Amino acid sequence: MSPRLRAIIKRGVIVSIVVGTLLTLINQFEQIAGLQAINPWKAGLSYLVPFCVSVFSALAVHTPGAWDEDQR
Repeated sequence: MSPRLRAIIKRGVIVSIVVGTLLTLINQFEQIAGLQAINPWKAGLSYLVPFCVSVFSALAVHTPGAWDEDQR
């Protein structure tokens, strides 16, 4: 694995932890407070989606020719 890809994945994991935790707290506060059972799908997606968005956007920006005018 290249150092650039390793850095992108590491940054994606950090973003996922921070944003996923905030989203889980916002979306499942009642469950976390003990009033209801936690939905594992929603909790998992709260971490997976920010990771995918972070990695995809970093790869799209660093891909040569990805935003050339003549490709639109």
